[in-house]
Amino acid sequence: MYKHIDTDTGDITFTIKYLQGRPKQYRFNGQTGRFNINGTTDVGTTLTIQPLAWRIFDENLFARGRNETWAELFFVDDKGALSAIMFNNSSVNELFNLIEPLFYDDLQLSDVVLTITSEKKKNEKVQPAGTWFLARFTYKPADPATVAELREFVTSIPVYRQDTLTSTAVYHVVADSFAVGLALPAPAVAGELPAAE
Repeated sequence: MYKHIDTDTGDITFTIKYLQGRPKQYRFNGQTGRFNINGTTDVGTTLTIQPLAWRIFDENLFARGRNETWAELFFVDDKGALSAIMFNNSSVNELFNLIEPLFYDDLQLSDVVLTITSEKKKNEKVQPAGTWFLARFTYKPADPATVAELREFVTSIPVYRQDTLTSTAVYHVVADSFAVGLALPAPAVAGELPAAE
């Protein structure tokens, strides 16, 4: 349990529950367009989060049998739990479309509150035509005080998801707040990642 203490008053301003390397898992189901927790608890077609750490990388995960591009975002949910959500392929491209203008405005994902919605798509390449859902990302500026508090948290505790760390991932983007304290490879360089202690 992480507790943020106001240095002026000594009051606890917020707490974060986090079992290191095992954040609460949110998921986006591209077949149904719905978000859920651990594949069971439905949370709807829209999710609003304030990222505090993230990475975008290529890897063969979850025994899918192929390398895919993944985005892994970490945030604190409304129950105060450090949480993670992952997106792949086309949804990652949508996230890059948001990261680019932020970058040119000298902002990063931790400076904004993201709203993620599902958008129905049709696959005309198969007959009968199939449908799937894409994650769309929009943002608004985050409260600077909250940004500072979350930054303090990620500089004191390594934020990562143990079951997605591999020695063969190829990194495109790694937030400076991701897994502080772990010997991460530089972006686009695969390296051995240590096990969590």
